[in-house]
Amino acid sequence: MAAPWVLFCAVCVLRVVLATVYFQEEFLDGERWRNRWVQSTNDSQFGHFRLSSGKFYGHKEKDKGLQTTQNGRFYAISARFKPFSNKGKTLVIQYTVKHEQKMDCGGGYIKIFPSDVDQKNLSGKSQYYVMFGPDICGFDIKKVHVILHFKNQYHSNKKPIRCKVDGFTHLYTLILRPDLTYEVKIDGQVIESGSIEYDWNLTSLKKMEKSSAESKDWEQEEEDKLQCICAETSHRSACIKDWEKHFLDASASKPSDWNSELDGDWQAPMLQKPPYQDGLKPEGIDKDVWLHQKMKNTNYLTEYDLSEFENIGAIGLELWQVRSGTIFDNFLITDDEEYAENFGKATWGETKDPEREMDAIQAKEEVKKAREEDEEDLLMGRFDGRENNFRRFHKRDEL
Repeated sequence: MAAPWVLFCAVCVLRVVLATVYFQEEFLDGERWRNRWVQSTNDSQFGHFRLSSGKFYGHKEKDKGLQTTQNGRFYAISARFKPFSNKGKTLVIQYTVKHEQKMDCGGGYIKIFPSDVDQKNLSGKSQYYVMFGPDICGFDIKKVHVILHFKNQYHSNKKPIRCKVDGFTHLYTLILRPDLTYEVKIDGQVIESGSIEYDWNLTSLKKMEKSSAESKDWEQEEEDKLQCICAETSHRSACIKDWEKHFLDASASKPSDWNSELDGDWQAPMLQKPPYQDGLKPEGIDKDVWLHQKMKNTNYLTEYDLSEFENIGAIGLELWQVRSGTIFDNFLITDDEEYAENFGKATWGETKDPEREMDAIQAKEEVKKAREEDEEDLLMGRFDGRENNFRRFHKRDEL
C-alpha cells in the first residue's frame, strides 16, 4: 500500500492545473530556511527563532518549524514570494501552531503583507492585509483573530472565535471567497463561517459603494440626454463643454401655451451648476448633482471588493510572547480549498496522533520518575511531608 505522502504527491500532480500555490513552507531542508526568511532588525531586542520539532512530536523531521526561543520578547520575521492579486479568486491561508510551553500570554497568529513590505524593518507598524490566528492572554483572551485591511483601515471579525489552548499542534485555516463568504477552520473542522460584509461590520461601506454605482447610472442617463440634445447642433464640442457646467431643471414643466407644432419639442431649461461645496444642500434639485464629486474626494476604492488584495507578496510572524516555545509550521497560501485540505491531511494529519502518543509516554515516564524519587526519599528518611513530586507533574491539556 502506498504511503500517505506518496498519495498526496499524486493528488498534487493531478490538481496542478487547477490549484495555484503562492507559498508553501515545511522547513524540510534544514538550516536553509534562513535563506528564505528574513529576521527584522528594527529592534535589537527582538527575539530569535530556531528550527525545532519540540520536546514531543509525531515525526522529528516533518514537525520541525520556527520556534520562539526567548521569554518576554517581541518577534518579527517574514518570507517573500512572487506578488499576486486574489481578485475574483478564493484565498486560502493555512498553517500549524503548537504552544508547547502552555501559552499564558502571547500571540500565535500570522500576517499577510503587501509585496513592498520592508522585511528588515518589520514591526507592529508595518501595514498588513490579513492577520489570522490564535491569541492567548490569561483567562479572558483565548481567541482567533481574523483582521482584514480594507479602505485604509483594519477591521476585525465581530464574532468571538475561540482558539485551542493546549500544548499540541493545531491546524488553522482561513478561507476568503470572492462571493464574500468565509470559513475559519481548526483541525479541518469549520468553527465559524458567514458573510464578510456583515461579520466585519462593512455593510455601511458597501452601501456607500452602491450609492456611487447609482450615481454613475444617473450620470449615464444624463449623458444619454446630452447626446440627443447635442446631436441636433453642429457645435457639439461647445455643447458638451457647456453641459459640464449646467444641468437640466427637473422641476420645470412645459408651459400651458406651448405649441409643439409652432415651437417644436419642449426641452427643460438648463440651470447653472454651482461650485461644489461640502455640506451644501441641493434645494430644488431632484438629484444630488455633487454626489459623484463627493465620492471622488473620499478614499473609498469602489473597484476593490471586501476581501480582495492587489499586491500580496509576503507572510510573516509579528507578535509578542511572555513565555517562548511556540512552533510555527506547514505554511500555505493557495487559491484551492481542496489542495489546502489535502495538504493539511498529509502534514498535520499524519503526525497529530503520534505526537499525542509521544506526549502520553513522556507523561507516564515523568510520573514514574516522580514516584521513584518520593520512594527514595522515604527510604533515606528525607520525606518531610511535602507534596509528592509526582503531583507537580503538569499534564498538557486545556486550561
